[in-house]
Amino acid sequence: MMTALLVLVSTVVGTVLSSVLACLPGLHVYNVMGAMAMVFFALAERGISLPPEMVLPFMAGMIVGWSMLNTIPSVLLGAPDESAMFTVLPGQKYLMLGRGYEGAMITAVGGLAGVYFLVLVVGPLAPRFLPVAQSVLRDHMHWILWVIITYILMSEWPKGGNRGPAGWAKFFDAWKTLGAGLLTFFLAGLMGFILLYRSPISTGVAFQNIMPAFVGLFAVPWCLLNMISGTEVPKQTVSDSLDIDGDIILRSVGAGGLGGGIAAYFPVVTGGIGGLLAGHATAQRDERIFVMSQGVSKLVYYVGAFMLLFVPGLGITRGGGAWMIKGLYTPRTYGDYYMILASIAIAGAVSFLMMSPLSKLTIRLIERYNYRHVSTAALIVILAMVYVVTGWIGLFIMAVGSGIGLIPVLFGSRRLNCLGILLLPIACNMSGFGHRIAEWLHLI
Repeated sequence: MMTALLVLVSTVVGTVLSSVLACLPGLHVYNVMGAMAMVFFALAERGISLPPEMVLPFMAGMIVGWSMLNTIPSVLLGAPDESAMFTVLPGQKYLMLGRGYEGAMITAVGGLAGVYFLVLVVGPLAPRFLPVAQSVLRDHMHWILWVIITYILMSEWPKGGNRGPAGWAKFFDAWKTLGAGLLTFFLAGLMGFILLYRSPISTGVAFQNIMPAFVGLFAVPWCLLNMISGTEVPKQTVSDSLDIDGDIILRSVGAGGLGGGIAAYFPVVTGGIGGLLAGHATAQRDERIFVMSQGVSKLVYYVGAFMLLFVPGLGITRGGGAWMIKGLYTPRTYGDYYMILASIAIAGAVSFLMMSPLSKLTIRLIERYNYRHVSTAALIVILAMVYVVTGWIGLFIMAVGSGIGLIPVLFGSRRLNCLGILLLPIACNMSGFGHRIAEWLHLI
């Protein structure tokens, strides 16, 4: 009984904490989990060892709460993390129509559906089927990753071509967005090689090596764009009901579960990439399904990747949260697995209940204060966070990442191309020639 109570309390505490922190734009749950991991290590060095029944549910609650509530800054504050980048456009459309609360809650319904999908569908089947799938696919991951990269680049089809006289003018008009996308991908990939092989970040915070770059690539450009934008956010309406039904929820779970599952299972494939693949595969055109499926995809991606660490007989680690947990504790039994499934279910319920009041609070904030001032405050929080964790060198890396991240914002290409920072170096390493490229770049 005491163990069950400890699991319950730890899950609720982690969920509430991350749900509140998720409302801060640019703050990623992995940064907070990294800080908590440092606290747990420091306690262990002093002979204070916390039981896994406290640490594991707490971390699970943090991931679930953040995955659910990060919808708020994505939709209402316009500073999304990478996994929410596909929610931004329709989410901002809801915001500019005065229906930001509705857009946020529709995405939250998708997140709750994602919890049901993981606990009731994936949970019972994973120990039986995933180890078999892993044994079949293990030796093919490298070329699957290259196929995904190729698809991402090819799907950035030329836009425009309607300006200027016939000839080179139209050619450059048509290909400028595609060129910006390719440039973004390869510059981000070069940055990834540098951080992977010769990172200037101190070894004491090596687990936060990629954090300043990600903040620069994804969070800072949106804050800057909001600060210089002349857009005025209209008064928001808080509706009592949502225009959704069972059919929309089921179709959203199908598309979002597929996208999030792909992202969670395959290495370095993120929620944005999974959402792109699933969206094209299922061809869902209803805006409500699009928004809700991204809520499903984001939760399944983050929470599913964390859950894979606990699947008996699987033995794979995906996502920053799982790597941090593995440094603290290695799951071994079905008891650990079922404990995590219970924690995910509890955290999903708690975080969904917090969604409405925190959304209303955020709406009151942006209505009381100028939208650009809120973005300025968010940028200050981001700068402080990066400096505290990684120092001046982290701020420099963030500035370089911001320059790359502004390219797709200014030229209208996909921000997804910024993920070249992970995709390109890791795909090269998995294929066996990453070190040769590093030698050619004089990184080793």
